[in-house]
Formats: sequence, structure tokens, C-alpha cells
Amino acid sequence: MTAKPIREEMSQLIQPVRPTKVSAQVAEQIIRLIKEGVFKVGERLPSEKELAELMGVSRASVREALAALEAVGIVEAKVGRGNFVRRSPTGEEESEPLVVLESEAGCLEIMEARGAFDPVVASLAARYATKEDVTKLRGIYEAMLSLARANDFERYFSLDKEFHCALAEATHNRLIIAVMKLLVETMDQKVYREFAHNFYMNTPKELERVAEIHGKVLEAIAAGDSRAAARSMKNHWDRMRKVYEA
Repeated sequence: MTAKPIREEMSQLIQPVRPTKVSAQVAEQIIRLIKEGVFKVGERLPSEKELAELMGVSRASVREALAALEAVGIVEAKVGRGNFVRRSPTGEEESEPLVVLESEAGCLEIMEARGAFDPVVASLAARYATKEDVTKLRGIYEAMLSLARANDFERYFSLDKEFHCALAEATHNRLIIAVMKLLVETMDQKVYREFAHNFYMNTPKELERVAEIHGKVLEAIAAGDSRAAARSMKNHWDRMRKVYEA
């Protein structure tokens, strides 16, 4: 007879389970410090290293948290200067970066999956690509390189996805094509996109360097060198992971 009143009382007292991802907890603390005025709007946040040491977490977790805060407009990353408080969130806005972090695959998860899959795809493409496949890949790559030199990240990023889909199509394996399309879609997740923009390809020089790695993959495929194609692709994801974990 007392079960219903007890349940009603519990519903008023019990709070939703808090985020468990370390990066979400980091983002939550930064938001709290902004709300309390410790980090003021317009001011530069402590460095990633300082934040990591203060919170007892890895720099990778801090970077993922900052990418989420950037994605929802609370923090702004300025190349060579650091991360600045853009605005103080109000009401439901406080939960936005936490929802993003908890609902999306983490940057590391994406890099691990792509790092395991893409080199194999590049290797098979080198084995099975037709002249038409190589021509298509070369056209995409040349456009990527041009956009990289112009520091046009948004258009470059779109072509980057197109390049990887074309790479999968060059294997002529329907299952690989289907899986690659799913993996490429993860590139549009907010945290990953902001990480790529603000940390991995955050200068014209770095953007061009990443484009040139794709060029090496292409040349290996054109030469039918499956080992070189896999090696160049692996280098791409290894470099990105090093930036993430630095």
C-alpha cells in the first residue's frame, strides 16, 4: 500500500545519472567554472596541459571536452593563442556539450576504427582499382590539395569524405563500400569535426600536409603497390592519434 507514495517521493529526490565519459566530466567542470566566473567571457582558458594536471585526466580527454565546447559555441579555439571563453551558457544550454559527448562516438573510437579499416581498404584498392577509379581519385585529390592551399577547411573536409568513399569503391567490394560509408559519416560528428579543425588540421600548412598524405596513398594505388598504400594510410591515422594524445 505504501509503494506508490515511496516511488513518488523517490522520483522527486533521485537525479539523472551523470555522464560517465571522462571528457564529459571535464566539460562539465569547465562549464561550472565559467558559470561561477572563474573563467570569464573573453578570457583565455588555462592550457590543455594545465587543465589536464588540475583535473587529473589525460590531455586527450581535455581536447575532446574542448572540441565539444567549441562545437556548441561556448569556447572558441584561436590558432596559436589557445582556447577562449566565448559565452556563458544558460539553462538547458549547460547540458548541450555533455549530450554531444555522450551521444557521439569519441574521437579515439573513430580513429581506432578508421585506423584498423582504412589501411586494408587502401591495400585492396591498390590491387583492384581500374584506370577509371584512379582518374576519379586523382581528380578528388587535386581539388583537395587546391582547397588545402587556400585554407578552405569546410570544402576540403567534404572532399576528404568523398576521397575515402571513392577509395572504398575502388575495391569493388560491396560490403567494404557499405561499411566505409558508415565510417565516413562519423566524420560529421561535432566533436570529431571540431577536433580535426582545431587540432589536426588547424593551420594551412597542416591542412596541406594531410592532403599530401592522401596523395601518397593515391600514387601507391596508381602503381598497384598495396603495401605502400596501406602504409601511407596507416601513417595518416597514426599521425592523427599522436596529435590527439599529445
